[in-house]
Amino acid sequence: MRKAILKEKKRLEIIRVACKLFSEKGYYNTTIPDIAQALGMSVGNLYNYFESKEELAKEIMITVSGWVAERLKKVNEREIPVKEKIYEFTKAFFEIALTEPELINYFLRVFLVNREVFKEGCEGFACVGEVITEVMILLSDGVEKGQLRNQSFFPAFTTIMGPLGGMVFLHNEGLLDKPLMEYSEEVAENIWNALKAPLD
Repeated sequence: MRKAILKEKKRLEIIRVACKLFSEKGYYNTTIPDIAQALGMSVGNLYNYFESKEELAKEIMITVSGWVAERLKKVNEREIPVKEKIYEFTKAFFEIALTEPELINYFLRVFLVNREVFKEGCEGFACVGEVITEVMILLSDGVEKGQLRNQSFFPAFTTIMGPLGGMVFLHNEGLLDKPLMEYSEEVAENIWNALKAPLD
């Protein structure tokens, strides 16, 4: 039992370090020896956890999606109006981008840019399913309560995630005039205005 816990702990450590390296240097510029060196372990030992760089890249995406979804789930579980949930969603996403930038950067700079690496087993939403689920819950809850207008999922999904990812990208590029968090209310208000149900 203890051995299994230690192995899982090491696996998560590999995922975190590899996520950071891939985000900073890019997928193709990061090698398994680079990751092993950063972890202070042998290449052979690293292969005991992941058979290939591609497998590791996919596992990072699944794990990162789970971590981000966990934060969003806490927002969904709160008994507050959907408008407030959108504000909390926005804040939570920006907080992740600031406190653990490698998580969002991995999605923006590795997953979206190197789709060929994620072809088998990570097609479409397969590797980011948990985040998609939380957005679906937010949207369906809002429609059910009459607070959001009923519309196709994909336009609604991109109305939420597009601005969030776009703002993080601009922040990472150093193009924003103010700190990222200072934009959270304005961005949330834009998302809410785009999704809210019309007043009768």
